[in-house]
Amino acid sequence: MKKESVFTANAPAAIGPYSQAVKSGGFLFTSGQLPIDPLTGKIPDGDIKFHAHQVFKNLKAIAEAAGTDLSSAVKTTVYLSSMKNFVSVNEVYAEYFSEPFPARSAFQVAELPLGADVEVEAVFSL
Repeated sequence: MKKESVFTANAPAAIGPYSQAVKSGGFLFTSGQLPIDPLTGKIPDGDIKFHAHQVFKNLKAIAEAAGTDLSSAVKTTVYLSSMKNFVSVNEVYAEYFSEPFPARSAFQVAELPLGADVEVEAVFSL
């Protein structure tokens, strides 16, 4: 099966040996997006809602670079540094996705790269 890497300067560059996203088999698979500002390459100061907005802006930019948008997301996975942030991230999530909502999993993890408090990956139908 053919695969194609997707890159946009409107989302943070990969911080390791991986692609921002890959197109394959009629789907777009994104790597986990942290609340990194693509202009600075850093996680800016802010609360969990501010960071969640940045994560979803990054996902939106990648989807658009691949020729789609957030409405074609079929599955998301949300990683949180604390489940105490679940409600706040849900509030922001609802601003970016609408019915029919993508299937979703959410987990608290021990630690995220760069000390982030939220990371989200998504699968889109193309």
